[in-house]
Amino acid sequence: MTNPLRSLGANPMFHFLMVLTIAAQVGLQGWRTLFDNFAVRQVGIEGSQMGIIQSVREIPGFLALLVVFVMLLLKEHRISSLSILVLGIGVALTGMFPSFAGLIVTTLIMSVGFHYFETTNQSLTLQYFDTQTSPLVFGRLRSIAAATNIAIGVFIYLIAGTLDYWQMYLVLGVFIVGAALWSMAGNPVDETLPVQHRRMIFKRRYWLYYLLTLLAGARRQIFVAFALFLLVKRFDFGVREITALFVINNVINYVVSPLVGWGIVRFGERKVLSLEYFSVIFIFLAYAVADSKLLVAILYVADDVFFNFAVAVRTFFQKIGDPQDIAPSMAMGFTINHIGAVVFPLIGGALWMVDYRIPFAAGAFLGLVSLVSVQFISGQVRKAHQPASPGIPLTPLPS
Repeated sequence: MTNPLRSLGANPMFHFLMVLTIAAQVGLQGWRTLFDNFAVRQVGIEGSQMGIIQSVREIPGFLALLVVFVMLLLKEHRISSLSILVLGIGVALTGMFPSFAGLIVTTLIMSVGFHYFETTNQSLTLQYFDTQTSPLVFGRLRSIAAATNIAIGVFIYLIAGTLDYWQMYLVLGVFIVGAALWSMAGNPVDETLPVQHRRMIFKRRYWLYYLLTLLAGARRQIFVAFALFLLVKRFDFGVREITALFVINNVINYVVSPLVGWGIVRFGERKVLSLEYFSVIFIFLAYAVADSKLLVAILYVADDVFFNFAVAVRTFFQKIGDPQDIAPSMAMGFTINHIGAVVFPLIGGALWMVDYRIPFAAGAFLGLVSLVSVQFISGQVRKAHQPASPGIPLTPLPS
């Protein structure tokens, strides 16, 4: 059997996405590694304020559907390049404004860049690679992202004692801007691919993709907004401890991510996602009761590893969606994903002030709902590939 990954070396879109994925991870991982300690120790952020900042960070994701209108003016790969440029500017400015208001503004700028790149990144991957190759490409890109995160973790660990926060953020931002400028000089486009709809797409037959995306957004925010905050606030993890944890985390992800892609091809989306959600139920319950620094570190790593499985939601859509719907549907999916992402940190931050265990108990419940929902995947895929009955006209589904 031919390995479909062997042809990637000749695919300019893969190289384009690879470089921008590295830049995006430098921005996100560098920002995250420093942010909680910067916010808590230098700015004095409390739990409710952290919830507000994390909600603001997700607003651009909620507005990701607007990328469809940007596509009226720019090609999708150009939007990717500009998004990375904005990300780099936001990261570079973060450490220069050590206040609650400053963090909100710089977080918003950074987030616009990251979320719009992720929207176009997912769309371009599904457009340029078929159903047997796209899971492997997603796995390869996530593995490259993990390797990038390791390098950033080592870099921050080595310079944390010599540079101030603003200097570290500036160095990271300059690198990202450089990668964005490089990407603007290339043209990896294949003009023979189906032209994407340049309007919002919302179809009834995509309901399960929308539901899984919504649940994934809410579940992810517990991890992003409160798991790391738990480590810093309750268990007193410092910058170097957080960095070391990220390095361990990404060494595991470097190995696991390609295996997730192969697992999706071999076993299908339903089984892969079922394993993820079954596991996170117990992980979130354990967060709520853990009293050991080592245990919460293990939980954090396991949580992030299982989130790699979420690419199966996108490859599931590729199997049921029309080729022209990919770009607008990825944008719509990002918006739906961030409905919970915008709302939950605000609610979770308030609940944290009552009892820090409540957000994690809610996460376990979301895991249960997700586990039940993914059992419908096989039926949706079979229905999407059923041939139309001869002689019976099909009524177009509402968009």
